[in-house]
Amino acid sequence: MKKIVPSKIGSHGFSLIEIAVVLFIVALLLGGLLPTLSSQMEQQRRNETRKLMEEIRESLLGYVMVNGRLPSPACGTIPTVPGALNNAGIELIPASAALCTSGAGDIAVLPWATLGVKETDAWGNRLAYRVTPVFTGAVAAGTSATFLLSSSGNMSIKESATGNTIAPNIPVILWSHGPNACGAYMPSGARIDDDSSTPAPIYCANADQQENTNNTNTIYVSKTNTSTFDDLVIWISTNTLISRMVAVNKLP
Repeated sequence: MKKIVPSKIGSHGFSLIEIAVVLFIVALLLGGLLPTLSSQMEQQRRNETRKLMEEIRESLLGYVMVNGRLPSPACGTIPTVPGALNNAGIELIPASAALCTSGAGDIAVLPWATLGVKETDAWGNRLAYRVTPVFTGAVAAGTSATFLLSSSGNMSIKESATGNTIAPNIPVILWSHGPNACGAYMPSGARIDDDSSTPAPIYCANADQQENTNNTNTIYVSKTNTSTFDDLVIWISTNTLISRMVAVNKLP
């Protein structure tokens, strides 16, 4: 009887070369997807932060309509002050100034605890906040607001550090330092610096972002994000502030 030998065709496994080719193809596919996924995640963080900032804008308007003034920046916001101490997140007012070691004259952060809002943006850093002092003072007896119909903000929004003014006489500005976070305060209280200048840090090497990290003037920049400018800036105009106060009979 003739002996039948089973065919070996199709019974062998993958060779090392075949496996290597498959892994190489998979790596190429994943490598092509990673930039897309990273870009999508970054856009999601931007959208989350913009949404948060719009909500905070409404919180600020609600606060001023109830209290007749805007909140001052938070204390506990400079590098030497630990984030969990010194009333971090509470607005800096004369009654609590002794509890803060400094921060009154610096670009400070949003008083998130006073407003009852989230502390950080989608990148885990505190939102920056600046307000014209006339809108934060104590409300005098017999009045409903600390400011008048004639009051005006002292800050301006520009399209670049040396460009045209987009919005003048702004009383309050809120911004996120974006993904590169230069100039942002972390929850620890430390401030992020992307420049090695000494003795004093510049915080941001980009000129437009420098405008959003210093306190040497009242100019701020808001423009389309680029590879070197990624701040997200929002503000409330004097007209909007006044009209809301008139609507609730806080002015005139």
